[in-house]
Amino acid sequence: MDQISIIQPDDWHLHLRDHTALATTVPAAARGFGRGIVMPNLAPPVTTVAEASAYRDRILSYRPAGSNWEPLMVLYLTDNTSTEEIRSAANCGFIYGCKYYPAGATTNSDSGVTDLANIHAVLETMQELGMVLQLHGEVTDTDVDIFDREAVFIDRHLLGLAENFPKLKIVLEHITTRQAADFVTSATDNIAATITPQHLLYNRNHMLAGGIRPHLFCLPILKRNIHQRALLDVATSGNKKFFLGTDSAPHAQEHKESACGCAGCFSHPAAIELYAEVFEQAGALTELEAFASKNGPDFYGLPYNRSSITLRREPWQIPSAVPFNDSQIIPLAGGNSINWRLA
Repeated sequence: MDQISIIQPDDWHLHLRDHTALATTVPAAARGFGRGIVMPNLAPPVTTVAEASAYRDRILSYRPAGSNWEPLMVLYLTDNTSTEEIRSAANCGFIYGCKYYPAGATTNSDSGVTDLANIHAVLETMQELGMVLQLHGEVTDTDVDIFDREAVFIDRHLLGLAENFPKLKIVLEHITTRQAADFVTSATDNIAATITPQHLLYNRNHMLAGGIRPHLFCLPILKRNIHQRALLDVATSGNKKFFLGTDSAPHAQEHKESACGCAGCFSHPAAIELYAEVFEQAGALTELEAFASKNGPDFYGLPYNRSSITLRREPWQIPSAVPFNDSQIIPLAGGNSINWRLA
């Protein structure tokens, strides 16, 4: 197969940052994708409908001319989020979910929820309204090993959350473990998951063996190869509960290559091609369209994009660096040659 055409895909989890960073991130996010779920972990975070609307306007001001790409906005949940704000979000027409960050779990998450019990009323309202809860599924306890935090979150919190709110639509985002893949597979149809290109392409050996590779450092962190294999299996299986979410997250090179480097992989310069590489290696290119273009809209209750994209077998080299503000970003797999290219 030298060419594949699919319904234009969507990215159900991405980071754009704000202000001048948008000059780099928005065109990259719009490259090949029709829509994108925009994470709200700015500093300060996007916690109200008014803030989401203003952020959306700033994003759209950087959308490339002629592009129809749409940012799908999300509210950041805190211990103080009100049910009235949730109702306003559900009625505004441009907010498509609410994000749960355990306080301190990842970049700009210090304002996150300290205890799920603090937002029970909010979750009940979201369940009533059919609004999607997007979960960063990790515990942040310092006594829990960083490689175990997703599995511990499932045992300590997610099982109870699913039982207490049986009709709440939940996306367990950027899953990284066999436990998460098994949980979502066996759960009811109102629970789904996104999977990133980095967690399909790499495991912790790629990041750590023979020297630290800071541009593969992300949160949740890369796990061992048995977990990578489990993610590959569910992503390429055709199961409707799993769909594309890059978690593309830009950090300037000097902030990654430092004594305390930032977590995040910027994959948008070649995101859909990297997924195509993964699916071809798994002998499952015919399943790429469902994973990239259908399963997400089906879960969120949105129509498929009307346009399509074509990927051609054409070896090319991912840029080794991308300009970013007064610095540059080293993208995921930057400088590497891959076999598929967006036409």
